[in-house]
Amino acid sequence: MKKNPNKIKSVISEKRVKLHVFEPSKRKIWTVVGKGKEYWIDPDLDFCSCPSFYFNSTQGKSGCYHLESLKLAEKENKIEIVTFSDDEYFDFISGIIDDL
Repeated sequence: MKKNPNKIKSVISEKRVKLHVFEPSKRKIWTVVGKGKEYWIDPDLDFCSCPSFYFNSTQGKSGCYHLESLKLAEKENKIEIVTFSDDEYFDFISGIIDDL
């Protein structure tokens, strides 16, 4: 299923694909900023926490534009890398869960 190319271009050009790296453990969490929210992405599981991903999955469709944005941003090397301390990991995860 082809997602909206204009949305994908916008996400990439605005560097809304983010890789959060926690130091010194090197744990990584991917997010994509969508419509007013930041969604958790797991590229290894082909998962996004956005509502579109959920509804597409329940209808036998695949993905969302956030996942496609991540794949293209990686290919074009247009990722925002944000570094945190390992001490911030729990609060970061809690914030993602609260947004669900």
